[in-house]
Amino acid sequence: MTIDNQHKEHDNMKDLGLDYLRRILMAPVYDVAVETDLTPLTKLSNKLGNDIYLKREDQQPVHSFKLRGAFNKLAQLSPEQAKHGVIAASAGNHAQGLALAASKLGIKATIVMPITTPDIKVDNVRRFGGDVRLIGKSFNEAQTASMQLAVDEQKTIVHPFDDPDVIAGQGTVAKELLQQLPNADVVFIPVGGGGLLAGMAVYLKQLSPNTRIVGVEAEDSACLAAAMQAGEPVDLDSVGLFADGVAVKRIGEHTFSLIKQYCDEVITVSSDEICASIKDIFEQTRVIAEPAGALSLAGLHKYCQTSTGNEKLVAILSGANMNFHSLRYVSERCELGEQKEAVLAVTIPEQKGSFRRFCQSLGGRVITEFNYRFAGNKKAHIFVGVRLTEGREELDNLINELTANGYHVRDFTDNELAKLHVRYMIGGQSQAAEQERLFSFEFPEYPGALEKFLDTLGELYNISLFHYRNHGAAFGQVLAGIEVSNEEEFEFFRHLKALGYDCTEETDNPAYQAFLGKES
Repeated sequence: MTIDNQHKEHDNMKDLGLDYLRRILMAPVYDVAVETDLTPLTKLSNKLGNDIYLKREDQQPVHSFKLRGAFNKLAQLSPEQAKHGVIAASAGNHAQGLALAASKLGIKATIVMPITTPDIKVDNVRRFGGDVRLIGKSFNEAQTASMQLAVDEQKTIVHPFDDPDVIAGQGTVAKELLQQLPNADVVFIPVGGGGLLAGMAVYLKQLSPNTRIVGVEAEDSACLAAAMQAGEPVDLDSVGLFADGVAVKRIGEHTFSLIKQYCDEVITVSSDEICASIKDIFEQTRVIAEPAGALSLAGLHKYCQTSTGNEKLVAILSGANMNFHSLRYVSERCELGEQKEAVLAVTIPEQKGSFRRFCQSLGGRVITEFNYRFAGNKKAHIFVGVRLTEGREELDNLINELTANGYHVRDFTDNELAKLHVRYMIGGQSQAAEQERLFSFEFPEYPGALEKFLDTLGELYNISLFHYRNHGAAFGQVLAGIEVSNEEEFEFFRHLKALGYDCTEETDNPAYQAFLGKES
């Protein structure tokens, strides 16, 4: 690129930034939205050595920031567009925000939602005045249907994030923040499609250039990190299930253009770290944040592990529309996210007094879980959870101590198969299933979905192991052992591909081998 072209691109970005600044300042979002609190988290501040604040978008009438962008978009429609109404595909906060915004402006809003959408979300959208149409078993099917309906009924599509007016509406969060805390050092903003991050970053960086902007993604839905590495938006093969509010396969074109210019850093966090932050928010505010809503605080935690301290740090609590049935999962995983629990597989001698001697070797540490399976006359396998007080360093020391005492130890603290399935189904290794191979599946969750999954799998192969858990998400998670001979392998994998479900082979997973697989 020539110097002249570089100057031209710089001027274009400057003009674009000023245009967004004007849009944000002029956005009439307070006709429906409220200015939300900036809550100091004193307990967490003392713990992490920084002044930590939480920007409370859970206080919006729809318990999410999405109302801002949706209302600003609708306020810019022409009379002709408003007459025909608007449409969107959404199973989450965008649907509720658009429904309420349209109701306030007297515009008809049609929301296409997959049939997998929990009833509470469907009911909320209808309560806010939206015309809900349940179409398809996945978001992609609902989105395709919404695009066709938009053409057929001359409706305006309101994109959940990749639209300049939506981005500007979300940017009003930054306008409030700058008034409430003019000298913030770092602001942590959750990322799905990038609308909130783009809108806040373009505002903050122009008016408070010394404030560092950090985008935070779920590590299993990191479409921004992938785009940053590629230099352009790219599609992820799949996205995670837990933080469904940010489960986006591709960052927006408009949003990425702004983010790469105005965002300083991107941090990714695990589901366990998100769970730990949901707990932190609850303990400080008594608010139950949704996973996407707690994402930014999880990123803030990670930042503090290497920061020098004494900074003013702000996390955006973007939403609190938590599915109640997901709380079980959060409760189970939050201590792992805080590094306050370890999950270990330990082989002990099968003899009298072994349990007592093993407990003594833990040095008085609290046992949170203990699963035992007889494995023969000479040894036994145990799956044990142990409470930690000093994090990873203590875990490393514990493993070294147990190994020194003659125990064979494997650390499953970061093994998703162990935490999601194996700990609930330890029954022993099978000698009968000689040709068993293990697979994890994801399938859309709707009435009759499990039966449909089994029908699709068919009766061609023997199922030798099966475990299913529903965490209140839009997708069910299945672990299945299937007997497949070497001669059947090619045809089996062809059949597996034809099923159309996301699938991962787990046969070599050490948690499976230790507790469920065929003993060698």
